[in-house]
Amino acid sequence: PSFGFLFEIDGVLVRGKTPIPEKKAKTAFQKLVNSQGQFLVPVVFVTNAGNCLRQKKADQLSHLLGVPISQDQVMMSHSPLRMFKRYHEKCVLVSGQGPLLDIAQDLGFCQPITIETLREKHPLLDVVDHDRRPNVLVSVYFWFKVLSVVLFGEPVRWETNLQLIIDVLLTSGYPGNPYHHENYPHIPVLACNMDLMWVAEAQFGHGTFMVCLENIYKKITGKDLKYEALMGKPSKLTYQYAEYLIRAQAAERRWKQPIQTLYAVGDNLMTDVYGANLYNRYLEENSRKAAAAARCRSVLVCTGVYNPHTEVTLDTRESITETVFHGHRDFRFDPGLVEPDHIVPDVDAAVDLVFQLENFAP
Repeated sequence: PSFGFLFEIDGVLVRGKTPIPEKKAKTAFQKLVNSQGQFLVPVVFVTNAGNCLRQKKADQLSHLLGVPISQDQVMMSHSPLRMFKRYHEKCVLVSGQGPLLDIAQDLGFCQPITIETLREKHPLLDVVDHDRRPNVLVSVYFWFKVLSVVLFGEPVRWETNLQLIIDVLLTSGYPGNPYHHENYPHIPVLACNMDLMWVAEAQFGHGTFMVCLENIYKKITGKDLKYEALMGKPSKLTYQYAEYLIRAQAAERRWKQPIQTLYAVGDNLMTDVYGANLYNRYLEENSRKAAAAARCRSVLVCTGVYNPHTEVTLDTRESITETVFHGHRDFRFDPGLVEPDHIVPDVDAAVDLVFQLENFAP
C-alpha cells in the first residue's frame, strides 16, 4: 500500500461508549485485515482523548472492532509529548483526569505533580469550596518550583484547577508567593486536546476549560496566555507524529512502497477536516522533503458532530463573521480548511471509497 488511514474514534467508531454503527465499524475493519488479523494497510487511531494510557484504548478498540489493535497504532492527544524531552526531567504540574501520573510517566516525565497534590500541600490556595477550606490556618512552605504546566484534558473540579494553575503562572512556579506584574512571559504551558465540544454523553470538551483559563489570565494580567505547544487535532504537530507512526508500521511490515497519501477519517469539520487540510497545506508547501507524504485527504463521516442538515454553509462568498468558529484561539478560521475532500455516510463507506480511489484490492 502507498497510503495509510488516520481514524478518529469518537463520532466515527463510537459515541461515548456506544458503537455507531457497530456492524458498519466491524465490517469496515474486516476489510482492513487479512485472515491472520494482520493489517493490510497502515492504520493509526488519532483521538483527542487523553485520560487513559494507549494500551487501555487499544484494548477497548480491539474489543469493539473485533481485530487486534496494538498500542503503537493508538495516538492520544498527549502522544507528541514524548518528543518534548527537554521537559521530561523538570517538575511539571499536570491537569486533567484519569491516571495522570501513570500517563505522564509513560510519556517520559520524571517529576509530575497533580493539582490534587498541590492542593494538599497548599490548602489555602483552594478557597472556592467552603467545605474544603482548612479549619486551622497552616503555614505555607515552598517545597518545589513548578517549571511547566501540562494540560492533559478537562479536569473534574474546574474551579480548583483554574485557581491553582493561575496561581502557578502568576508566581513563576512558586505557588503561594506574592504576584508581581513583571512575571511575564509566564512558565511554559503545553496543552493537549483543544476540542470545544464533542458528541457523547457530555458536550463540553477541554477547549472550553482552556477558554476559561485564557480569559481569567488575561483579565488579571492584561496579557495573553501563551502556549509553548498545542497538540491534538487540528495541530500540525499531531499529524506529523501520526505520519511517523504510519511510517513505522510500514517499516515494521517491510513494505517497500513509500507512503504517499494519508486519509484522515473524522466527524468534525473544525478539528478533523481542518487539521487534515492544514497538514495537507503544510505538505504541499514542503513537498521537497523526501520523508514526508505527498498529501493528506480529509474524509468526513455523518455519524458524529457533523450533521449535513444543520451545518453552516461552506460558501466562501458568505461573510466569515457570520460563521461561528469553534476552533482554538490560536488557529485562524479559513473557509477552505473546513471543506472536506470527501463526505460519506459512515466509516465503512470511507474504507470502500479509499480502496476505490487507490485501486486497492486486498
